[in-house]
Amino acid sequence: MASNVVLPVSDYRYGFSKPENYVFKSKKGLDRGVVEQISGMKNEPQWMREFRLRALDIFTSKRMPNWGANLSTINFDDIYYYIKPMQNQGKTWEDLPKEILDTYKAIGIPEAEKNFLGGVTAQYESESVYHSFQKKWEDMGVIFTDMDTGLREYGDLVKQYFGRSIPPADNKFAALNSAVWSGGSFIYVPPGVSVDIPLQAYFRINAANMGQFERTLIIVDEGAYVHYVEGCTAPVYSTDSLHAAVVEIFVKKGARCRYTTIQNWSNNVYNLVTKRAFVEEEGTMEWVDGNLGSKITMKYPSCYLVGRKARGEVLSLALANSGQHQDAGGKLMFLAPETTGEINSKSVSVGSGRTSYRGLVKVIKNAKGVKCNVRCDALLIAPASRSDTYPTMQVDEDDVTIGHEASVSRVGAEQLFYLMSRGLTEVEATSLIVNGFIEPIVKEIPLEYAVELNRLIQLNMEGSVG
Repeated sequence: MASNVVLPVSDYRYGFSKPENYVFKSKKGLDRGVVEQISGMKNEPQWMREFRLRALDIFTSKRMPNWGANLSTINFDDIYYYIKPMQNQGKTWEDLPKEILDTYKAIGIPEAEKNFLGGVTAQYESESVYHSFQKKWEDMGVIFTDMDTGLREYGDLVKQYFGRSIPPADNKFAALNSAVWSGGSFIYVPPGVSVDIPLQAYFRINAANMGQFERTLIIVDEGAYVHYVEGCTAPVYSTDSLHAAVVEIFVKKGARCRYTTIQNWSNNVYNLVTKRAFVEEEGTMEWVDGNLGSKITMKYPSCYLVGRKARGEVLSLALANSGQHQDAGGKLMFLAPETTGEINSKSVSVGSGRTSYRGLVKVIKNAKGVKCNVRCDALLIAPASRSDTYPTMQVDEDDVTIGHEASVSRVGAEQLFYLMSRGLTEVEATSLIVNGFIEPIVKEIPLEYAVELNRLIQLNMEGSVG
């Protein structure tokens, strides 16, 4: 089958693709020339160019992970590592080419911006094509921009934090991102400022065989607050695409950051993401991580609790349909006394889909008074559905309270019979059971996204039961 043939999108609403009227598309494959080309086109400072090239060496020297999902089918030579869709970023939606504007209208981003967002960055392929931010927050000193602009205009601040929590040597895909990153978000919230309406970034892949490598850096200064939401979609192609993002967050003393993800990739995307937050004294980091779609996802948002009484939460939801493997979970590193944390993971396996919970809790010596609870629940919809659990706990201090609960359950025939006897179809009954199962996660998501998430789950049920 030709590589540009678009498969039937079935119930995946966002599986459409648009013509490629781009200003630049790199050659397929990755080498030093491609990395230098990306850095040169962005007119980056010398330190970033050298950072990229060091990361490329690390990427080529590191072996593929020999644990988790099967990544052996990724062909790094069959990927475009940089695509620039338009010359300059749009300041209004009307500045965008028609095919890109129509894409975002179909997804509903302009409407969402108007109704309940404080700012939006829309990334198409490798670059941010649209950005807006309410002036009231700018006047309060908040910075919200795409990462490339952040590097140009706030270079000293970016240099201070970039790669500090996730260095290129952290893992093979962090090294890849460090070598070819483009786009993403840069956010700085000054001390005491509370950005009380969400900021959003939306990532769209359009081309086949595309690699998207956004980089996000968020710094929440003392006593400040921000809620950042990210979403993503891609067309359905017969060949695979790769999404390998890196997200670094720094939560200062008494600050709070909430990071919500509603991932909805098409089932030809490898989604291999590294996310980490450093949390200082009495700070709070909350990851709300919804994973639907993709071919394979490997993602474990983590909190490094480095200050006394810091708190970290990971709320993880994974839904795997047939042909998908969601390998997700979370990590909590207790590195200071009286730190607290919670991992709450819910996974749903539909058809022959496979979910894996993979988690790590680490408490170092002298981190006294740590309190942590881990709960992971799996729901299996069909006989061929599969779920695995890989929890790891490394506790080197006695004065701690650690809890771990886990459960695996199937949708029971009695439950379905009871609901269907009230007039529901099997799909509606199964969706109702699933929605009840994941309710503890969904209630933490803004209402508009929760409605969308429930709708996506119902679509995943259709054709998978009965």
